[in-house]
Parts: sequence; C-alpha cells; structure tokens
Amino acid sequence: MIPIIAGVGSILVRTKRGLTVSTAVSLTNPIRSYRDLRVWQQSMELVESTYRVTKSFPDTERYGLVNQLRRAAVSVASNIAEGHARSTGDYLRHLLISSGSLAEIETQFTVSNRLGFLADSDAESLLQACDQLGRMLGGLRKSLRSRRRSEPRTPSP
Repeated sequence: MIPIIAGVGSILVRTKRGLTVSTAVSLTNPIRSYRDLRVWQQSMELVESTYRVTKSFPDTERYGLVNQLRRAAVSVASNIAEGHARSTGDYLRHLLISSGSLAEIETQFTVSNRLGFLADSDAESLLQACDQLGRMLGGLRKSLRSRRRSEPRTPSP
C-alpha cells in the first residue's frame, strides 16, 4: 500500500435526476485506504448511477446490457480496491484492468443510447463521468509509475 496525498481534484455529485456531474474539491488528507482515493469514490458513484439508469432498461436486456454494464462498473471499483492492497506492479495491472472495464462501460452506454434505452442527456452525462474517471485512472497510473522508478531497488540474494 502506497500513501498518496490527495490534492485538488474533482468528485461526482448527484443531480436531480440521480445522475452525477463532476465538481472541484480540495483534499489534503493522507490516503490510508482505497476508500480515501477520489478515483475509487468516483468509481463507486459510477456504479450507483449505472444501477439507477439500467433499472429502466427493457426486461429483455436484464441478462444482456444490464448485466454487462453493472458487472463492468463494479469491476472498475473492485480492481482499484484490490490493486491498492497489492504491490506497485500489481496495482498498476489492476488499474489497467479498471481502465479496460471503463472502456467497456463507455461502449455499452453508447450502444444503449443508440438502441434507445438511454436518453441522450443521460448518455452524455454518464460518458462525461467515464471520461473524468478515465483521466483520474491515467493520472494515478502515471504517478505510480513515477514513484516506482524512483524507489530504490533491493538487490536479489
């Protein structure tokens, strides 16, 4: 586990329709748990938003897009949490898996919109949240790679 100091960033805030939008915040607390990571918090907001919007999808999609969207959204948050508890290299791999799941979500929201299951305004808001989360994941990966390069290497016996 790597302690990271959170700086100025953004989090998601619920709108009247139950969807989320990004807003700037300033955090200076040390990261003691994955729960303290803004990227994990934002991924959990995406899970909640995904569950909310997929409730209105047709019953015929219960085992199709609904299931895929929900599982992918949970995967993003879960991989951030699991990776945080592992070595830096494993953490980076788990963040890449989170990014892959996020790309799945973006594709599935686009498909849902094109099939008429998701309103344009909802799709736009959700895709913006995905984009913001993707940038945060990329920034965290960059920070971890930089930190890993600067760590002293211990020689093998």
